[in-house]
Amino acid sequence: MDLGSSALTALVLGLLLGLKHATDADHVVAVSTIVSEYNNPWRGLWVGVSWGLGHTTPLIVAGIAILLLKEPAAKLYEVYAPFLELLVGIMLVLLGLQVFWNFRHRRIHVHEHAHEEDPHKHLHTHELESAPQSHHGFFQPGKPFFRLKSYVVGVVHGLAGSAAVMLVVLTTDVVSSFMVGLLYIFLFGFGTVLSMGTLTLLMGIPFSISGRFERVNRIIASVSGVASISFGLFIIYELAILDGL
Repeated sequence: MDLGSSALTALVLGLLLGLKHATDADHVVAVSTIVSEYNNPWRGLWVGVSWGLGHTTPLIVAGIAILLLKEPAAKLYEVYAPFLELLVGIMLVLLGLQVFWNFRHRRIHVHEHAHEEDPHKHLHTHELESAPQSHHGFFQPGKPFFRLKSYVVGVVHGLAGSAAVMLVVLTTDVVSSFMVGLLYIFLFGFGTVLSMGTLTLLMGIPFSISGRFERVNRIIASVSGVASISFGLFIIYELAILDGL
């Protein structure tokens, strides 16, 4: 395939848009609520990668449709884009609420062992079975894993927000052929996965450091939860009230 200057421009643009797209505020807030469930930054990395793969999946489907149908598919997307954005707002609220719901299942209880030779009490934390904790240190990352919850959150985010910018480029003359458009989509997805993986790795560090300090860990997670709920309510208000959706 002979790549001209316009095609190379499209491919570079796709990668750069993907790298930037992961840093959108709603994306960072949503993923931070999931990262808060782990005390190991390396597990946060795979949370971000799972999110990026989920985010890329619907974009590939929509992108191919736009490459084949051009304007009709793009206009159809514009009709449903506000509803997809509203779904993101609802999801952010639910993710934020889940942070505080998790607290109820991680409450510290005092257990007394009076039946033993040396009666004593100890603290015990009830953890969620659905949120496994890693005991590996920073230099012991453990095995890579796929996080279904992160993938689903990424799918919901996939066709909302600034992803529309990526799809619009497919209808312009910058994308000179179907193959160039397809490479553009995959480079956008690769950039998103790379960027979000890096971000979640960094976001996991505070939770890793505070993992031994229950109160500090709760404060950091609570900030994430409140931010998610607030951002979600703002999106819902903006779309449902201000824009009259």
